[in-house]
Amino acid sequence: MPRLPPFARAASCCSARPGSRIPAGDGARRVSTQPPCEAKEIAYPRRSAPRYRVRMSFGRPRKLFTEEELYEYAVGALGRRMRSVAELKRLLRKRVEADTEIGKTLVELVIVRLKDRGYLNDAKYAAAYSSFRRDNEKFGRRRVITELKIRGVHGEVIEKAVDSAYEDVSEEKLARDYLRRKRLQKPKDQKQAARIFRQLMRAGFGPKIIFVILKKWEVDDETLTTLESESLDQAG
Repeated sequence: MPRLPPFARAASCCSARPGSRIPAGDGARRVSTQPPCEAKEIAYPRRSAPRYRVRMSFGRPRKLFTEEELYEYAVGALGRRMRSVAELKRLLRKRVEADTEIGKTLVELVIVRLKDRGYLNDAKYAAAYSSFRRDNEKFGRRRVITELKIRGVHGEVIEKAVDSAYEDVSEEKLARDYLRRKRLQKPKDQKQAARIFRQLMRAGFGPKIIFVILKKWEVDDETLTTLESESLDQAG
């Protein structure tokens, strides 16, 4: 019979009682609840492995040096979500040596290839973007125009897409839909009225439509005059 370690000798089968603990350090288990002389297995303390802190480091994006690699990456990026030409170019430049002629050429070749295959089209992108913002976010046309400009879409393309998306839309109804979506109700004081005014302005609605809504909510003339001055200052 193998020799037991010193700390486990007191827990031999003849001295252990059902449910008793081994007089050892942390990690000891209860002895089996079988009769004393039948308890043959003894649980020894487990040594836990040392813990080390691991720092996660995110390096630079892996550079791609062939047209095919860059093309596959671009198709994957477009598969995740639609992008404008300018957005995709900015993304691809991070994957090549953008300061070299080879890197610039690779980006242009991939962009042309995507356009030829119909995967990249600013007109379709602007139309889909405008419809999504109108239907899901309830944004006014001004907000959509601003966002498309930030995404690098050409002005003529933006104008055509936004005009088409908002052609048969009542701006007042859309503004009220936006207020319901944000759970904004009739203002009780000047502070609440100003908050609603500014939020509708940020959402892309013009002052004219906003004042129509506020007047129907019976906002006092003094508040309307103050907000009108604010809108003129922003326009100037």
